[in-house]
Amino acid sequence: MSFAKWIGGALGWSFGGPIGAIIGLAIGSLIDGANEQGGFLLGEGDKKGRTQQRHRTTTQRTRRQQRPQTQSGDFEVSLLILASVVIKADGKQDQRELDYVRQQFVSMYGKNRANHAFRLFKNISKQNIPTRKVCLQIREMMDHASRLQLLHFLFGIAKADGMVTEDEVSQIYMISGYLGISSRDYGSIKAMFYNSSDNAYKILEITKSATDEDVKKAYRKMAKKYHPDRVIHLGKEHQKGAEEKFRQVQSAYELIQKERGF
Repeated sequence: MSFAKWIGGALGWSFGGPIGAIIGLAIGSLIDGANEQGGFLLGEGDKKGRTQQRHRTTTQRTRRQQRPQTQSGDFEVSLLILASVVIKADGKQDQRELDYVRQQFVSMYGKNRANHAFRLFKNISKQNIPTRKVCLQIREMMDHASRLQLLHFLFGIAKADGMVTEDEVSQIYMISGYLGISSRDYGSIKAMFYNSSDNAYKILEITKSATDEDVKKAYRKMAKKYHPDRVIHLGKEHQKGAEEKFRQVQSAYELIQKERGF
């Protein structure tokens, strides 16, 4: 699959707004560079596909009563943009974090699509990202479960070099606020990336003073919130990350069960 067909067929609502502008600049740089070397050009079929996609997106936005469904490509480019923000949070781009992004994309999308995505990522990371505007677009267009999945991935990037710096934590916290993610949900996902005796309770969004019945109730609530089926519309490629969150909830519950003996 050519780069043009990949990007033209994968995106829905992200063709517009600040995300669309960022992607447009990144694609423009790629096309300019490829043309200088005799590389790819957007063919008529590709242009037609992108025009049709924009029309579908415009139609979706007129439906005020229904949020447009996030396509796999919309999630993908949102991930690329926010990943570039987090990686630069501590003032440098650590190779281990870049490698993590590439490995995750290979795991989710396969080598060919991951290569396309990473080429785009390199050009995105050269831009000054209007983080708040990007997040507000995502908040408006993307469902809550998918936004939680984004946050989980961002913590994974920050932890890829072995530690999460205060600058990275601050950046991710700011992003989560812009995305409309509650402090409880933020704390739950953050706890999945730290080793602490309190983490099991934080993951379930409760305190150690919770009763056994409260623990069971919290587990059922969080298992439902983080169930992989909540992001099934993003495609099988995103199920792995969702399954990891789900396993963390199960592990937290089992640890508390063992600790309390119920």
